[in-house]
Amino acid sequence: MERRDCVITENRELADGVFSVSFEAGEAALSARPGMFVHIKCGDSRILRRPISIADARGGEMTVVFEVKGDGTRWLSRRARGGSLDVLGPLGNGFGRMGGRVLAVGGGMGAPPLLFAARTADARVTAVLGFRDGGRIILEDEFRACCDEVYVTTDDGSAGERGTVEAPLGALLARGGYDLIISCGPRPMLTAVARLAASFRVPCRVSLEERMGCGVGACLVCACETARGGAQQMSRVCRDGPVFDAGEVAW
Repeated sequence: MERRDCVITENRELADGVFSVSFEAGEAALSARPGMFVHIKCGDSRILRRPISIADARGGEMTVVFEVKGDGTRWLSRRARGGSLDVLGPLGNGFGRMGGRVLAVGGGMGAPPLLFAARTADARVTAVLGFRDGGRIILEDEFRACCDEVYVTTDDGSAGERGTVEAPLGALLARGGYDLIISCGPRPMLTAVARLAASFRVPCRVSLEERMGCGVGACLVCACETARGGAQQMSRVCRDGPVFDAGEVAW
Protein backbone atom coordinates (compact mmCIF):
# COMPACT_ATOMS: atom_id res chain seq x y z
CA MET A 1 0.00 0.00 0.00
CA GLU A 2 1.26 3.46 -0.87
CA ARG A 3 0.03 6.89 -1.88
CA ARG A 4 0.99 8.17 -5.30
CA ASP A 5 0.06 10.82 -7.83
CA CYS A 6 -1.27 9.08 -10.93
CA VAL A 7 -1.70 10.54 -14.41
CA ILE A 8 -5.08 9.93 -16.02
CA THR A 9 -4.86 8.15 -19.38
CA GLU A 10 -8.57 7.83 -20.17
CA ASN A 11 -11.99 8.92 -18.91
CA ARG A 12 -15.10 7.64 -20.66
CA GLU A 13 -18.78 7.42 -19.79
CA LEU A 14 -20.11 3.85 -19.98
CA ALA A 15 -23.75 4.65 -19.16
CA ASP A 16 -25.65 7.62 -17.79
CA GLY A 17 -23.62 8.71 -14.77
CA VAL A 18 -21.27 5.70 -14.89
CA PHE A 19 -17.62 6.38 -15.73
CA SER A 20 -14.48 4.38 -16.40
CA VAL A 21 -11.24 6.15 -15.47
CA SER A 22 -7.82 4.71 -16.22
CA PHE A 23 -4.55 6.04 -14.84
CA GLU A 24 -0.85 5.22 -14.65
CA ALA A 25 -0.26 3.44 -11.35
CA GLY A 26 3.15 1.80 -11.73
CA GLU A 27 3.94 -0.79 -9.07
CA ALA A 28 0.47 -0.35 -7.55
CA ALA A 29 -1.09 -1.78 -10.71
CA LEU A 30 1.38 -4.66 -10.76
CA SER A 31 0.60 -5.59 -7.14
CA ALA A 32 -3.20 -5.22 -7.47
CA ARG A 33 -5.33 -8.36 -7.20
CA PRO A 34 -9.00 -8.89 -8.15
CA GLY A 35 -11.32 -7.77 -5.36
CA MET A 36 -8.97 -5.11 -4.01
CA PHE A 37 -9.77 -1.38 -4.12
CA VAL A 38 -8.14 2.04 -4.17
CA HIS A 39 -8.90 5.11 -2.07
CA ILE A 40 -9.00 8.24 -4.25
CA LYS A 41 -8.82 11.83 -3.02
CA CYS A 42 -11.57 13.72 -4.84
CA GLY A 43 -10.69 17.41 -4.66
CA ASP A 44 -8.91 19.47 -2.02
CA SER A 45 -12.11 20.50 -0.21
CA ARG A 46 -13.16 16.91 0.65
CA ILE A 47 -11.51 15.28 3.64
CA LEU A 48 -12.55 11.68 3.03
CA ARG A 49 -11.30 9.71 0.07
CA ARG A 50 -13.63 7.63 -2.11
CA PRO A 51 -13.13 3.83 -2.09
CA ILE A 52 -13.53 2.32 -5.58
CA SER A 53 -13.00 -1.29 -6.63
CA ILE A 54 -10.33 -2.03 -9.21
CA ALA A 55 -11.94 -3.02 -12.52
CA ASP A 56 -8.66 -3.86 -14.21
CA ALA A 57 -4.90 -3.55 -13.79
CA ARG A 58 -2.24 -4.39 -16.35
CA GLY A 59 1.01 -3.02 -17.69
CA GLY A 60 1.33 -0.41 -14.95
CA GLU A 61 -2.14 1.01 -15.66
CA MET A 62 -5.20 0.70 -13.45
CA THR A 63 -8.90 1.22 -14.24
CA VAL A 64 -11.77 2.03 -11.89
CA VAL A 65 -15.46 2.15 -12.77
CA PHE A 66 -17.85 4.16 -10.61
CA GLU A 67 -21.26 5.80 -10.54
CA VAL A 68 -21.69 9.48 -9.75
CA LYS A 69 -23.38 9.59 -6.34
CA GLY A 70 -22.29 12.90 -4.85
CA ASP A 71 -19.84 15.78 -5.07
CA GLY A 72 -16.75 13.58 -4.78
CA THR A 73 -17.56 11.15 -7.57
CA ARG A 74 -18.91 14.06 -9.67
CA TRP A 75 -15.52 15.75 -9.31
CA LEU A 76 -13.79 12.51 -10.33
CA SER A 77 -16.04 12.08 -13.38
CA ARG A 78 -14.91 15.48 -14.69
CA ARG A 79 -11.16 14.76 -14.59
CA ALA A 80 -9.55 14.91 -18.04
CA ARG A 81 -6.81 12.87 -19.63
CA GLY A 82 -3.41 14.15 -18.46
CA GLY A 83 -4.77 15.25 -15.10
CA SER A 84 -3.47 13.92 -11.79
CA LEU A 85 -5.16 11.77 -9.14
CA ASP A 86 -4.03 11.24 -5.55
CA VAL A 87 -4.45 7.47 -5.10
CA LEU A 88 -3.91 5.29 -2.02
CA GLY A 89 -3.68 1.57 -2.60
CA PRO A 90 -4.19 -1.13 -3.57
CA LEU A 91 -6.08 -1.91 -0.38
CA GLY A 92 -7.99 -4.82 1.14
CA ASN A 93 -8.06 -8.53 0.45
CA GLY A 94 -9.20 -9.95 -2.87
CA PHE A 95 -10.96 -13.05 -4.18
CA GLY A 96 -7.86 -15.21 -3.92
CA ARG A 97 -6.90 -18.08 -6.20
CA MET A 98 -9.56 -19.42 -8.54
CA GLY A 99 -9.48 -22.61 -10.55
CA GLY A 100 -11.80 -25.06 -12.22
CA ARG A 101 -15.18 -23.59 -13.13
CA VAL A 102 -16.21 -20.30 -11.54
CA LEU A 103 -19.51 -18.42 -11.45
CA ALA A 104 -19.07 -14.63 -11.27
CA VAL A 105 -22.30 -12.96 -10.14
CA GLY A 106 -22.51 -9.18 -10.27
CA GLY A 107 -25.27 -6.69 -9.62
CA GLY A 108 -25.05 -3.16 -11.04
CA MET A 109 -21.85 -1.50 -9.90
CA GLY A 110 -20.75 -4.82 -8.43
CA ALA A 111 -19.83 -5.99 -11.93
CA PRO A 112 -16.51 -4.07 -12.42
CA PRO A 113 -14.36 -5.90 -9.83
CA LEU A 114 -15.61 -9.22 -11.22
CA LEU A 115 -14.30 -8.29 -14.66
CA PHE A 116 -10.76 -8.05 -13.26
CA ALA A 117 -11.29 -11.46 -11.62
CA ALA A 118 -12.71 -13.07 -14.75
CA ARG A 119 -9.95 -11.76 -17.00
CA THR A 120 -7.11 -13.00 -14.78
CA ALA A 121 -8.58 -16.22 -13.34
CA ASP A 122 -6.91 -19.53 -14.10
CA ALA A 123 -10.39 -20.93 -14.55
CA ARG A 124 -13.36 -21.22 -16.87
CA VAL A 125 -15.68 -18.38 -15.89
CA THR A 126 -19.42 -17.96 -16.39
CA ALA A 127 -20.76 -14.48 -15.61
CA VAL A 128 -24.27 -13.64 -14.45
CA LEU A 129 -24.85 -9.88 -14.45
CA GLY A 130 -27.94 -8.03 -13.24
CA PHE A 131 -28.93 -4.41 -13.92
CA ARG A 132 -31.98 -2.19 -13.39
CA ASP A 133 -32.63 -1.73 -17.12
CA GLY A 134 -30.97 -1.96 -20.51
CA GLY A 135 -29.59 1.57 -20.26
CA ARG A 136 -27.61 0.62 -17.14
CA ILE A 137 -25.78 -2.35 -18.63
CA ILE A 138 -22.00 -1.90 -18.50
CA LEU A 139 -18.97 -3.96 -19.53
CA GLU A 140 -21.00 -6.71 -21.25
CA ASP A 141 -18.63 -6.87 -24.23
CA GLU A 142 -15.62 -7.00 -21.92
CA PHE A 143 -17.11 -9.94 -19.99
CA ARG A 144 -17.96 -11.78 -23.20
CA ALA A 145 -14.34 -11.40 -24.32
CA CYS A 146 -12.98 -13.32 -21.31
CA CYS A 147 -15.83 -15.59 -20.12
CA ASP A 148 -17.15 -18.90 -21.45
CA GLU A 149 -20.75 -17.74 -20.98
CA VAL A 150 -22.44 -14.47 -20.01
CA TYR A 151 -26.03 -14.14 -18.80
CA VAL A 152 -27.60 -10.68 -18.42
CA THR A 153 -30.77 -9.84 -16.50
CA THR A 154 -32.66 -6.57 -16.08
CA ASP A 155 -35.34 -5.75 -13.54
CA ASP A 156 -37.72 -4.44 -16.21
CA GLY A 157 -36.90 -6.92 -18.96
CA SER A 158 -35.68 -4.22 -21.36
CA ALA A 159 -32.59 -6.33 -22.11
CA GLY A 160 -31.57 -9.91 -21.38
CA GLU A 161 -33.74 -12.00 -19.09
CA ARG A 162 -36.40 -10.24 -17.04
CA GLY A 163 -35.84 -10.40 -13.29
CA THR A 164 -32.85 -10.74 -10.99
CA VAL A 165 -29.70 -12.86 -11.16
CA GLU A 166 -31.29 -15.42 -8.83
CA ALA A 167 -33.15 -17.38 -11.55
CA PRO A 168 -30.23 -17.96 -13.98
CA LEU A 169 -27.86 -18.56 -11.07
CA GLY A 170 -30.15 -21.24 -9.66
CA ALA A 171 -30.46 -22.89 -13.06
CA LEU A 172 -26.70 -22.95 -13.56
CA LEU A 173 -26.08 -24.40 -10.10
CA ALA A 174 -28.70 -27.06 -10.76
CA ARG A 175 -26.79 -27.97 -13.92
CA GLY A 176 -23.78 -28.58 -11.68
CA GLY A 177 -20.04 -28.67 -12.14
CA TYR A 178 -19.08 -25.35 -10.56
CA ASP A 179 -16.22 -25.11 -8.07
CA LEU A 180 -16.65 -21.55 -6.78
CA ILE A 181 -18.95 -18.54 -6.81
CA ILE A 182 -17.60 -14.99 -6.55
CA SER A 183 -20.05 -12.14 -6.18
CA CYS A 184 -20.32 -8.39 -5.67
CA GLY A 185 -23.39 -6.17 -5.61
CA PRO A 186 -26.22 -4.90 -3.39
CA ARG A 187 -26.69 -6.61 -0.04
CA PRO A 188 -30.08 -8.24 -0.91
CA MET A 189 -28.52 -9.79 -4.01
CA LEU A 190 -25.51 -11.07 -2.06
CA THR A 191 -27.85 -12.59 0.53
CA ALA A 192 -29.68 -14.49 -2.21
CA VAL A 193 -26.41 -15.61 -3.82
CA ALA A 194 -25.06 -16.84 -0.47
CA ARG A 195 -28.28 -18.77 0.19
CA LEU A 196 -28.17 -20.48 -3.20
CA ALA A 197 -24.48 -21.29 -2.84
CA ALA A 198 -25.11 -22.91 0.53
CA SER A 199 -28.07 -24.93 -0.77
CA PHE A 200 -25.96 -26.34 -3.61
CA ARG A 201 -22.86 -26.65 -1.39
CA VAL A 202 -20.68 -24.53 -3.64
CA PRO A 203 -18.01 -22.35 -1.96
CA CYS A 204 -18.84 -18.66 -2.25
CA ARG A 205 -16.78 -15.50 -1.77
CA VAL A 206 -18.54 -12.16 -1.60
CA SER A 207 -17.24 -8.60 -1.87
CA LEU A 208 -19.13 -6.35 0.54
CA GLU A 209 -20.00 -2.74 -0.21
CA GLU A 210 -19.84 -0.51 2.87
CA ARG A 211 -19.22 3.17 3.54
CA MET A 212 -15.60 3.76 4.50
CA GLY A 213 -13.67 6.48 6.26
CA CYS A 214 -9.94 5.82 6.45
CA GLY A 215 -9.83 2.72 4.24
CA VAL A 216 -7.02 1.15 6.28
CA GLY A 217 -8.85 -0.26 9.32
CA ALA A 218 -8.35 2.52 11.85
CA CYS A 219 -11.72 4.30 12.00
CA LEU A 220 -14.11 1.28 12.16
CA VAL A 221 -16.75 3.05 10.03
CA CYS A 222 -17.08 0.01 7.75
CA ALA A 223 -17.41 -2.63 10.48
CA CYS A 224 -19.74 -5.55 9.73
CA GLU A 225 -20.82 -8.58 11.73
CA THR A 226 -19.15 -11.88 10.89
CA ALA A 227 -18.75 -15.30 12.47
CA ARG A 228 -15.37 -17.01 12.49
CA GLY A 229 -14.55 -20.16 14.41
CA GLY A 230 -18.08 -20.21 15.79
CA ALA A 231 -17.68 -16.81 17.46
CA GLN A 232 -19.48 -13.61 16.44
CA GLN A 233 -17.21 -10.64 15.82
CA MET A 234 -17.06 -7.30 14.09
CA SER A 235 -14.82 -7.26 11.02
CA ARG A 236 -13.52 -4.28 9.08
CA VAL A 237 -14.59 -4.43 5.44
CA CYS A 238 -11.62 -2.30 4.31
CA ARG A 239 -8.93 -4.38 6.01
CA ASP A 240 -10.42 -7.82 6.75
CA GLY A 241 -12.31 -7.73 3.43
CA PRO A 242 -13.80 -6.46 1.27
CA VAL A 243 -13.95 -10.12 0.17
CA PHE A 244 -15.29 -12.60 2.74
CA ASP A 245 -16.32 -16.21 2.70
CA ALA A 246 -20.12 -15.99 2.37
CA GLY A 247 -20.52 -18.41 5.25
CA GLU A 248 -18.79 -15.99 7.60
CA VAL A 249 -21.11 -13.05 6.97
CA ALA A 250 -24.04 -12.40 9.30
CA TRP A 251 -26.72 -11.90 6.68
